[in-house]
Amino acid sequence: MHLVFVSSLVPVENPSSGFDIANRAVFDGLRALGHTVSVIGYLQPGQTPACGSDVHLLGELEVTNAKVGTAAKLRWLAKACLHRTTLSSAKMLEVSRQHVEALLQRLQPFDGIILNSVQLPGAFAAAFQKYETIYIAHNVEAGSARENAVTASGLVERWLFTREADHLARLERTLTRGASAVWTFAEADRLGFGHAVSSRATVLPLVTRWDLDERSPENPPQYDLSLIGTWSWKSNRTGLDWFLSKVVPLLPSDMSIAIAGQLPDAPEIVHPGVRLLGRVADARAFVQSGAVLPLISRGGTGVQLKTIETFELGMPCVATRASLRGIGALPGNCAVSDDPAEFAKLLIEKVAQVRAGDRQRLSGSVFHQAQKTKLLETLQEGLSRFGNPMTAFDFAFPRDDAWARTSNGLSTSYSLAAHEGGQSR
Repeated sequence: MHLVFVSSLVPVENPSSGFDIANRAVFDGLRALGHTVSVIGYLQPGQTPACGSDVHLLGELEVTNAKVGTAAKLRWLAKACLHRTTLSSAKMLEVSRQHVEALLQRLQPFDGIILNSVQLPGAFAAAFQKYETIYIAHNVEAGSARENAVTASGLVERWLFTREADHLARLERTLTRGASAVWTFAEADRLGFGHAVSSRATVLPLVTRWDLDERSPENPPQYDLSLIGTWSWKSNRTGLDWFLSKVVPLLPSDMSIAIAGQLPDAPEIVHPGVRLLGRVADARAFVQSGAVLPLISRGGTGVQLKTIETFELGMPCVATRASLRGIGALPGNCAVSDDPAEFAKLLIEKVAQVRAGDRQRLSGSVFHQAQKTKLLETLQEGLSRFGNPMTAFDFAFPRDDAWARTSNGLSTSYSLAAHEGGQSR
């Protein structure tokens, strides 16, 4: 098959963010099945497109809020208001709908379009819905936005998230119902779009890299605990704030806790062992520098790629239940708790074992191979649905000419998770 892979950010040679890792896993899987894949999307500055990909760049674009100034953020906001869309799709409007349609014409003939998440597909939905599509839902974005609205810190932020949720509900309804198949990364998300969609939705297992390198570092751990993430994403930040406020005060003062990743508005931390390292050069090496990994998600949807990476590395961990979304069998060195006191107790016990000489490391190859095998099977099954007589036009946007003239048929996602680049795991 000749497939067109549409993504706000194209698959890159060295993925580091959670969005990039998921992109690359699906892209590598499609190519491993022998399909020709043409890619449409933007490239973040400093990145290199994945080797062997037929990439058609819309331009180079920095989409990470923490990496741009106030002027850029205000420009995005103004554009979002002008086009009655959300911030993440406003970032995509560096090119016109006509440009995207012309590019699709040049790429023909192709068998179908893979719409990767909602940012770029949302910005130019009317252009893509003319063709057969498969939609990849990284999250149930409307649900995440509503969840964020509940925990918002002020009236303005609450209004923004509520507004995004309303836009997202309509967009996700269009993209999922118009698709030949829907791929999600967690079972809860498969069921999150309603009964009309769930029969065509399948969970995609993920890997953080196609070929697993099981060579373990010979050096002793540098830290007792290590955490890494894009903390400017609200769902990640909620988990970190819970960990710092509820769990860390219960940990011994001699326990070293390293936190990597950009941390806007860092909270006051009284525990003497906490180190805020900011961005690190090698995210995977940093993860392995910890004796034990706390997996601390407290909400959101979709799979936690930092959990998959932990299991691939065979590292001991303590996880909240939310961190285990989309995961089947757990390895024996993973403990689970949502209670702060028990979570702290389990961390103390595991760190004590490592200090006593028991690294508690397991082989991650079985988990990795099982994930990859199921990923390939699921991809192939979904692609076999191309050619279904149902057309995308059955679920087209409501025709509202005034709205169409103003927004060019735009809609979007507010999930900044996909665009908070860097070290989101």
